[in-house]
Amino acid sequence: MAHDPSSTSERPSRDGRAGARSRQLFAAAQRRIPGGVNSPVRAFASVGGEPPFIKSARGAFLTTEDGATLIDYVGSWGPAILGHAHPEVVEAVTRAAQNGLSFGACTAAEVEYAERLCAVVPALRGGMVRLVSSGTEATMSALRLARGFTGRPKIIKAEGGYHGHADMLLVAAGSGAATLGIPGSAGVTAAAVADTLTVPFNSAEAVARAFEAHPGQIAAVIIEPIAGNMGCVPPRPGYLAALRELCSAAGALLILDEVMTGFRVALGGAHGRYGVTPDLVCLGKIVGGGMPVGAYGGREEVMRAIAPLGPVYQAGTLSGNPLGVAAGLTTLAILERSDPYPALERQSAALVDGLARLAARHGVALSANRVGAMWTGFFRGGEVWDYSDAKGSDTALFGRFHREMLARGVYLAPSQFEAAFLSIDHDDAVIAQTLAAADEAFAALAAAGEG
Repeated sequence: MAHDPSSTSERPSRDGRAGARSRQLFAAAQRRIPGGVNSPVRAFASVGGEPPFIKSARGAFLTTEDGATLIDYVGSWGPAILGHAHPEVVEAVTRAAQNGLSFGACTAAEVEYAERLCAVVPALRGGMVRLVSSGTEATMSALRLARGFTGRPKIIKAEGGYHGHADMLLVAAGSGAATLGIPGSAGVTAAAVADTLTVPFNSAEAVARAFEAHPGQIAAVIIEPIAGNMGCVPPRPGYLAALRELCSAAGALLILDEVMTGFRVALGGAHGRYGVTPDLVCLGKIVGGGMPVGAYGGREEVMRAIAPLGPVYQAGTLSGNPLGVAAGLTTLAILERSDPYPALERQSAALVDGLARLAARHGVALSANRVGAMWTGFFRGGEVWDYSDAKGSDTALFGRFHREMLARGVYLAPSQFEAAFLSIDHDDAVIAQTLAAADEAFAALAAAGEG
């Protein structure tokens, strides 16, 4: 059960808006860090105000430098499925750190971890996996591998799909690029994206047309099986299976980017949930248990093209870092033994269904999407199935809702175009507190004539 720090006798503030200390830190950060943030998705430009600085986190809660206690639905952007600072994970990392922080050499733990991943993740069974240090490394390496293995130059990605900030992928990207209204990125040349084809998410027909237009040229289709960087957008029935068939028929590889969804929506990831096996899968976030770890892998014949076995080069000084591997191994062990997914499904449904009811009661247009323990409330009427639908959201209204919720102790991602996440510590009391805050927030929007 989640521990609510606000139940103590001190009863800290739940107003999460930046106070004096956070404003002081943000001013200092802006002098030395571009925009005051080390990742654009942390910026509050699209929702207004300044970001609260986080001092600590435990369970479902964050504590800010201003002393406020907040319910957290960012979860470090996905990894915190066990809640923050899970004692077993912290203990595992502490033990590993006592033996040294990094060796740049082989360790027994990374072998154990690779074996566990290959046993649990369907796409890795009977195959191979390579550890890296981030999701971006995983996706860019998988795409280089796909091109090297097939000998083909072109790739297909979905509009609004974000697969990291590699040059070839920063076209029609979601996540921070969508939030900030950046169509691609300065510094990315036309040549870098010349072989990147974009299609609408959830349209197998568009993928089929791309294959027809470029016969024998497409190395891979890379897709988030559940989009998370245009907000949470599930696949239509049969969409992933159709992509599998198209890739197999064309001799291209299907790459599922499960950096966000891996171990989040099911133990075996989204492809386990939907019963579609890719040629390669990319993992991150939860696989590192909160530490910077990524992985990519799949069919052995494909993975054997990676150096030192094959001609496709990829390397990383901190790959298989012992602290990250310790956190990842422990997190996976807890997920396997405790099977939290049915409970996460129930809690997520209670939250998202509750938000939809409250929005309707107050006359606020809200389209809520949810898969497992990830969700998004789009401020618009009608369903959201692709990036075009998502972009139809009222981002100004979302910004006002974000401020109202933050003032009531609920921390959401500062963007309409990001998924939100639950942990095992988001229990009934936390959900009830969130819905009470949302009731007041929607009422405030309605009173202002917004919705």
